[in-house]
Amino acid sequence: MSTSSPHRLIRAFLRQPVDKTPIWLMRQAGRYLPEYRALREKAGGFLALAKNPELACEITLQPLKRFPLDGAIIFTDILVIPDAMGLGLYFAENEGPKFKKMICSQEDINKIIIPDPTEKLNYVLEAIKLTKKELNNKTPLIGFAGSPWTVATYMIDDAKKMLYQNPELLHNLLAKLAESTVLYLNAQIDAGVDAIMLFDTWGGLLRTPDYHNISLYYAKKIFSGVNHRVPRIFFTKHGGQWLEEMVDIGCDVLGLDWTVDINKARLRVGDKVALQGNMDPMMLYTNPKKIQEEVECILKSYGKHVGHAFNLGHGIPKDIPVENVAALVDAVHELSTKYHG
Repeated sequence: MSTSSPHRLIRAFLRQPVDKTPIWLMRQAGRYLPEYRALREKAGGFLALAKNPELACEITLQPLKRFPLDGAIIFTDILVIPDAMGLGLYFAENEGPKFKKMICSQEDINKIIIPDPTEKLNYVLEAIKLTKKELNNKTPLIGFAGSPWTVATYMIDDAKKMLYQNPELLHNLLAKLAESTVLYLNAQIDAGVDAIMLFDTWGGLLRTPDYHNISLYYAKKIFSGVNHRVPRIFFTKHGGQWLEEMVDIGCDVLGLDWTVDINKARLRVGDKVALQGNMDPMMLYTNPKKIQEEVECILKSYGKHVGHAFNLGHGIPKDIPVENVAALVDAVHELSTKYHG
């Protein structure tokens, strides 16, 4: 991995000094932006946007045109891997993502392919290349994928039921997803992303032994197989009780949700990893003054230490006032300078 970077965000990921705390936001390109909604309606839906490199690039850049964010994240979805495996991803109105084919048996698992990302997921790689060209090295670009457990929860009618009734079947699926994810993330790195993130959105649903054996086990396999030349972020929603175990899987940054005290988290992980987070996204429903107060609280809690990238504890809700996002970004940059230098 490069030991120096012109980008504030990458330096924070590497636990290097910065002039102010960097900020990017999960789901920063999305439904809360009127320009995104207009483009999605014109294109005919989410998948039409995601599978069109030019439009995906445009959406990735939309929030950067509004806010002085320190990072961009490529516009795609964690479920493109099972779609590329042949399960047929679609989005039902007001229901979220669905698959035409679900995984119920070993025969189903045998039928799914491990996709070559340069063929089956080339639209994501092309979007990365286009976006990198547009960014012109002024802002770093983050690539991502879903953890095998999180992705599997969408591919199976009841993943926890399978975990308890047929754990071998579940592990066979997770192993295939992990192998596919390594190929996919390495292809994103080759296409030019400056960091990668593994989203373990549903890891917090598991009891501790299963979290270790299901979520962390396959995340560690992925991080051991992913090229180490860019920082690697791992985020488990509602995973604060397992921070000490997470630092040993090979990531450089741990994402925190809003249930974790960031000062205690820093003391627990020491200098092993940087931390990303962790304002409650629902705070964006308040007002600029309260947002500023919450930002100050989080910054003060982290203190005068390297290795903090400000983010939300999960994604931006779809009906957040745009002006409140602007207030958040400005507050982080303005209030954090006293904690650096």
